Amino acid sequence: MILSHERDTQLSLHLYRVFAKSFKSVSEHAVAGSKIEGFNPTAFAVMEVLYYKGPQPIQQIGAKLLLQSGNVTYVIDKLESKGYLLRRPCPKDRRVIYAELTPEGEALMNEQYPQYAERIHFALSGLSEEEKDQMIHLLKRLGKQAEKLSPLMRK
Repeated sequence: MILSHERDTQLSLHLYRVFAKSFKSVSEHAVAGSKIEGFNPTAFAVMEVLYYKGPQPIQQIGAKLLLQSGNVTYVIDKLESKGYLLRRPCPKDRRVIYAELTPEGEALMNEQYPQYAERIHFALSGLSEEEKDQMIHLLKRLGKQAEKLSPLMRK
Protein backbone atom coordinates (compact mmCIF):
# COMPACT_ATOMS: atom_id res chain seq x y z
CA MET A 1 0.00 0.00 0.00
CA ILE A 2 2.78 2.46 0.90
CA LEU A 3 4.68 1.61 -2.29
CA SER A 4 1.55 2.21 -4.33
CA HIS A 5 1.06 5.62 -2.69
CA GLU A 6 4.73 6.52 -3.27
CA ARG A 7 4.46 5.52 -6.93
CA ASP A 8 1.27 7.54 -7.33
CA THR A 9 2.93 10.56 -5.66
CA GLN A 10 5.97 10.26 -7.94
CA LEU A 11 3.67 9.95 -10.96
CA SER A 12 1.80 13.08 -9.84
CA LEU A 13 5.08 14.98 -9.54
CA HIS A 14 6.19 13.81 -12.97
CA LEU A 15 2.82 14.79 -14.49
CA TYR A 16 3.12 18.24 -12.89
CA ARG A 17 6.61 18.77 -14.36
CA VAL A 18 5.54 17.59 -17.82
CA PHE A 19 2.41 19.77 -17.64
CA ALA A 20 4.43 22.82 -16.56
CA LYS A 21 7.06 22.34 -19.30
CA SER A 22 4.38 21.80 -21.94
CA PHE A 23 2.49 24.89 -20.82
CA LYS A 24 5.69 26.94 -20.93
CA SER A 25 6.49 25.75 -24.45
CA VAL A 26 3.01 26.50 -25.76
CA SER A 27 2.88 29.85 -23.93
CA GLU A 28 6.08 30.97 -25.61
CA HIS A 29 4.22 30.94 -28.95
CA ALA A 30 1.54 33.25 -27.55
CA VAL A 31 4.03 35.53 -25.81
CA ALA A 32 6.22 35.88 -28.90
CA GLY A 33 3.26 37.06 -30.93
CA SER A 34 2.05 39.56 -28.37
CA LYS A 35 5.50 41.19 -28.28
CA ILE A 36 5.57 41.47 -32.07
CA GLU A 37 2.22 43.26 -31.99
CA GLY A 38 3.55 45.82 -29.50
CA PHE A 39 1.86 44.44 -26.42
CA ASN A 40 3.32 42.80 -23.40
CA PRO A 41 1.70 39.40 -22.72
CA THR A 42 -0.48 40.78 -19.92
CA ALA A 43 -1.89 43.59 -22.06
CA PHE A 44 -2.65 41.16 -24.88
CA ALA A 45 -4.31 38.77 -22.40
CA VAL A 46 -6.56 41.58 -21.12
CA MET A 47 -7.47 42.50 -24.70
CA GLU A 48 -8.16 38.83 -25.48
CA VAL A 49 -10.52 38.44 -22.51
CA LEU A 50 -12.49 41.50 -23.60
CA TYR A 51 -12.47 40.43 -27.24
CA TYR A 52 -13.58 36.89 -26.50
CA LYS A 53 -15.99 37.50 -23.61
CA GLY A 54 -17.12 41.11 -24.15
CA PRO A 55 -17.23 43.81 -21.45
CA GLN A 56 -16.06 42.50 -18.08
CA PRO A 57 -15.87 43.86 -14.53
CA ILE A 58 -12.26 44.88 -13.99
CA GLN A 59 -12.04 42.70 -10.86
CA GLN A 60 -13.05 39.63 -12.86
CA ILE A 61 -10.43 40.28 -15.52
CA GLY A 62 -7.73 39.99 -12.89
CA ALA A 63 -9.22 36.79 -11.52
CA LYS A 64 -9.47 35.23 -15.01
CA LEU A 65 -5.82 36.05 -15.71
CA LEU A 66 -4.56 35.29 -12.18
CA LEU A 67 -3.30 38.87 -11.76
CA GLN A 68 -3.17 41.21 -8.77
CA SER A 69 -5.71 44.02 -9.03
CA GLY A 70 -2.93 46.65 -9.12
CA ASN A 71 -1.41 44.99 -12.17
CA VAL A 72 -4.77 44.87 -13.94
CA THR A 73 -5.40 48.54 -13.17
CA TYR A 74 -1.97 49.49 -14.53
CA VAL A 75 -2.48 47.50 -17.75
CA ILE A 76 -6.00 48.86 -18.20
CA ASP A 77 -4.71 52.41 -17.68
CA LYS A 78 -2.11 51.86 -20.44
CA LEU A 79 -4.62 50.31 -22.85
CA GLU A 80 -7.13 53.07 -22.13
CA SER A 81 -4.51 55.77 -22.79
CA LYS A 82 -3.82 54.14 -26.18
CA GLY A 83 -7.53 54.22 -26.99
CA TYR A 84 -8.00 50.44 -27.07
CA LEU A 85 -10.44 50.15 -24.19
CA LEU A 86 -12.60 52.23 -21.92
CA ARG A 87 -14.06 51.99 -18.46
CA ARG A 88 -17.81 52.10 -18.00
CA PRO A 89 -19.56 52.18 -14.61
CA CYS A 90 -22.11 49.47 -13.92
CA PRO A 91 -25.59 51.04 -13.88
CA LYS A 92 -26.75 48.69 -11.08
CA ASP A 93 -23.72 48.84 -8.75
CA ARG A 94 -21.53 51.93 -8.46
CA ARG A 95 -18.68 49.86 -7.01
CA VAL A 96 -18.31 47.85 -10.24
CA ILE A 97 -16.46 49.24 -13.24
CA TYR A 98 -16.53 47.43 -16.57
CA ALA A 99 -13.73 47.45 -19.12
CA GLU A 100 -14.66 47.10 -22.77
CA LEU A 101 -12.90 47.36 -26.08
CA THR A 102 -13.29 50.57 -28.06
CA PRO A 103 -13.95 50.31 -31.79
CA GLU A 104 -10.17 50.85 -32.25
CA GLY A 105 -9.40 48.03 -29.83
CA GLU A 106 -11.87 45.73 -31.52
CA ALA A 107 -10.44 46.56 -34.96
CA LEU A 108 -6.94 45.82 -33.68
CA MET A 109 -8.05 42.47 -32.27
CA ASN A 110 -9.97 41.64 -35.47
CA GLU A 111 -6.66 42.13 -37.27
CA GLN A 112 -4.33 40.46 -34.75
CA TYR A 113 -6.40 37.69 -33.18
CA PRO A 114 -6.46 35.38 -36.22
CA GLN A 115 -2.62 35.40 -36.25
CA TYR A 116 -2.57 34.70 -32.52
CA ALA A 117 -5.05 31.83 -32.99
CA GLU A 118 -2.85 30.38 -35.76
CA ARG A 119 0.24 30.51 -33.50
CA ILE A 120 -1.61 28.62 -30.78
CA HIS A 121 -2.96 26.14 -33.32
CA PHE A 122 0.58 25.61 -34.61
CA ALA A 123 1.90 25.13 -31.08
CA LEU A 124 -0.75 22.46 -30.42
CA SER A 125 -0.38 20.77 -33.80
CA GLY A 126 1.20 17.72 -32.17
CA LEU A 127 -2.26 16.59 -31.06
CA SER A 128 -5.18 15.36 -33.13
CA GLU A 129 -8.65 16.87 -32.70
CA GLU A 130 -9.67 13.87 -30.62
CA GLU A 131 -6.61 14.23 -28.40
CA LYS A 132 -7.33 17.94 -27.93
CA ASP A 133 -10.88 17.10 -26.86
CA GLN A 134 -9.51 14.52 -24.41
CA MET A 135 -6.99 17.02 -23.02
CA ILE A 136 -9.70 19.66 -22.56
CA HIS A 137 -11.86 17.15 -20.70
CA LEU A 138 -9.01 15.90 -18.51
CA LEU A 139 -7.62 19.34 -17.71
CA LYS A 140 -11.07 20.65 -16.77
CA ARG A 141 -11.56 17.67 -14.48
CA LEU A 142 -8.10 18.19 -12.98
CA GLY A 143 -8.73 21.89 -12.42
CA LYS A 144 -12.14 21.38 -10.83
CA GLN A 145 -10.76 18.78 -8.42
CA ALA A 146 -7.77 20.96 -7.49
CA GLU A 147 -10.15 23.89 -6.96
CA LYS A 148 -12.33 21.79 -4.64
CA LEU A 149 -9.28 20.79 -2.62
CA SER A 150 -7.86 24.30 -2.47
CA PRO A 151 -9.47 25.33 0.87
CA LEU A 152 -8.18 22.12 2.45
CA MET A 153 -4.63 22.98 1.43
CA ARG A 154 -4.78 26.31 3.31
CA LYS A 155 -5.36 24.66 6.70
